Amino acid sequence: MTEYHILPCQSALHELGRRVPYHWDLNLYRGCEHGCRYCYAMYSHRYLDTEDYFGHIYAKTDILEALERELSSPSWKREVVNIGGVTDSYQPAEAHYRLMPEVLRLLIRYKTPAIISTKSELVLRDYDLIDQLSRITYVNVAATVTTMDESVRSLLEPGAVPSLRRFEMLTQFRKTNASTGLHVMPIIPYLTDSYENIDALFAAARESRVHYCLPGTLYLRGQTRKVFFRFIDQHYPHLSAPLHDLYKTGGAPKGYKDALYQMVGELRAHYGLTGSYAKPMKEKMAQALKENAQVAFNLGSQN
Repeated sequence: MTEYHILPCQSALHELGRRVPYHWDLNLYRGCEHGCRYCYAMYSHRYLDTEDYFGHIYAKTDILEALERELSSPSWKREVVNIGGVTDSYQPAEAHYRLMPEVLRLLIRYKTPAIISTKSELVLRDYDLIDQLSRITYVNVAATVTTMDESVRSLLEPGAVPSLRRFEMLTQFRKTNASTGLHVMPIIPYLTDSYENIDALFAAARESRVHYCLPGTLYLRGQTRKVFFRFIDQHYPHLSAPLHDLYKTGGAPKGYKDALYQMVGELRAHYGLTGSYAKPMKEKMAQALKENAQVAFNLGSQN
């Protein structure tokens, strides 16, 4: 039984140590109901009174006041904000709390570019707002999809929507001015790294006309490692020893990754897909600046 809690918000935007491809994170929730057995963000619950990352969801219901204060500040430079870098902003809790529509209205008001990555089709509820924002500044809508095999997906990501519905969501957002992307993250050795699975993912990506496809391998550290291997031992015990052997540290060895990315690169090229998320970002932000400057010029001419 999922428990919802309210978490007071001191600040909305979290500054990251890097600037590329974004410098700011915005997370509306702590914990995630999607239940992904590989989730790297399980560590974030260590600051709370529970370790049940999937069952105890904390909503920052007062985050809108903090966000408007930060976006309206004269020091705000309208940098790209990554929405949901730690937890999915369109997880089931969002259907109840409805924080994202107001977040999007603030981004529209303060002309702030954003990246939204989700495993949910609930994002379509806010289609009109995202469409509006995409015509003012840069917006990226990405779906994270790990496998096209629903028998695997339903065990690996029990609270997320089926993979095909995520691609259908991306297809809809191609009708807006937003960039769309496929995040194949994480690719799990011996479970989702087959040629057939990657081929099926990229075929669906081409059908959805995404702007880019970005792969990433599995990392296993801390609580994530414990939860992941517990899952493997229960559902895929024959993979336990090979995975333990491969993951002597947090990441897979170079030899494995080199071979994997060669195969991924060849398939991506076969389907005419690109791995560059930066190109559409730069192009659309430059276009937005040009259009905003033209609007300002026209208004000035009228006065």
